[in-house]
Amino acid sequence: MQSKASTIQEYVQELPDERKDPMRRLIEAIRKNIPAGFSEGMGYGMPAWFVSHANYPKGYHANPKLPLPFLNVASQKNHIAFYYMALYKGPLLDWFTERWNEVCSYKLDMGKGCIRFKKPAEIPFDLLGELVSKVTPEMWISYYESVIKH
Repeated sequence: MQSKASTIQEYVQELPDERKDPMRRLIEAIRKNIPAGFSEGMGYGMPAWFVSHANYPKGYHANPKLPLPFLNVASQKNHIAFYYMALYKGPLLDWFTERWNEVCSYKLDMGKGCIRFKKPAEIPFDLLGELVSKVTPEMWISYYESVIKH
């Protein structure tokens, strides 16, 4: 669900009590592990990490006024979502699914670039932090430009 919050802190404060701690822990895992150069804020009504216009002036191809999106997290009605754009048809997909099967005892619930957690207690924060650490802004821009034609 999209929020009208203007900061990540406001977003978390709006959440139901049972979602606040898992979302805080997820956001902290991202902050601890995301490579330097990504910016943080709200995007599409969710906590977001992106490549700013200062580092990628072209912006997002679908709306160049927006910065280049990279990662969002959200508390949806029936799950917590982790939207990680680098998994969508990216080289990390095989690595991630292998690591998931090593670390987690339950089935991966994943769309094209979205991982869904119906049970917040089962979020593998360390694995998601490891995943986040693997792509720098420069790598993301290079991959993005290889698949999107401006």
